[in-house]
Amino acid sequence: MAVAGLLTVLGMQAQLLPGQEAQLHKLRIAELAITNLYVDSVDEEKLVEDAIRGMLEKLDPHSSYSNAKEVKQMNEPLQGSFDGIGVQFNMMEDTLVVIQPITKGPSEKVGIVAGDRIVGVNDTAIAGVKMSREEIMRRLRGPKGTLARLKVLRQGIKDTLLFNVVRDKIPVKSIDATYMIRPTVGYIRIGNFSYSTCRATAAAICRLRLTSHRSF
Repeated sequence: MAVAGLLTVLGMQAQLLPGQEAQLHKLRIAELAITNLYVDSVDEEKLVEDAIRGMLEKLDPHSSYSNAKEVKQMNEPLQGSFDGIGVQFNMMEDTLVVIQPITKGPSEKVGIVAGDRIVGVNDTAIAGVKMSREEIMRRLRGPKGTLARLKVLRQGIKDTLLFNVVRDKIPVKSIDATYMIRPTVGYIRIGNFSYSTCRATAAAICRLRLTSHRSF
């Protein structure tokens, strides 16, 4: 496996920019040395993924790496519905930050707002403990009707806030509102993006056009 990977890398060298070849060679030699000379067996796939994550940690907080399994899990909310607490979030370093709660979802109903940092779920810390994104998502999701006790840090508030969120079915609905502001101006609010956003937006525009024609 290591030899085949090395041959593939060698075949790409003609496409590398000046200076990149030496750096790539250094990384590959390090991987080969660890894989073949380390006293214990090494999971080569995990070794490479950890190296990628390590490089990205030195960049800005918005740069992150997700493997195929993690991408599949992150895309699930875009494809239909899921059971969970109903927030859109991003990982800032090792802390989950709420981008926005899903409109009329369980988190919004109890008062969670954009910018909140969820640091604990059911008495288990999920921030500052180098927990994987996969594990964090597993703890936040759960069957409809189950309770998630969340510990939240909010800017401007010293103490940790506690929220009891009852998980629910979270529908993926892109369009939150559609109406005419005045006869020639329509308003469409896109609450979140999914694979159906384009189709839903086009349908909303059609409805607005019909409404505007009737208003004349």
